[in-house]
Amino acid sequence: MGKKVLIIDDDPGMLDMIGFALKNAGFEVYTYHTGVGAWDKILKVIPDVLVLDVMLPGVDGYTLGLQISKDPLTEKLPIVVVTAMEGVKSKFLQLPQVVGFLSKPFDIIEMTSIVRSAAGGK
Repeated sequence: MGKKVLIIDDDPGMLDMIGFALKNAGFEVYTYHTGVGAWDKILKVIPDVLVLDVMLPGVDGYTLGLQISKDPLTEKLPIVVVTAMEGVKSKFLQLPQVVGFLSKPFDIIEMTSIVRSAAGGK
């Protein structure tokens, strides 16, 4: 199996599209659809890379990113942020784990490349 990627996004179409592309690129893909319970999902999967939406029901992506950065188990987890909200980029880039930021709609090939790089691949 390939490296594990967890995608957290509340849009089922986005989950399917990103998941399909990353599975085709050889990743082991896990998905989750809300901010509520996302922390538990992260701890259960322990992904090599997290693809994270900003606007999530319950707990937003930034709050989740802060939690990730404060826990020794996840503090080095690379995060690729995907969002339709370009204005939040500077806020997210303050988190040391954020290795990529993609504004929706984004190029799926670019996204795959960023995730591959974050996972330590070529």
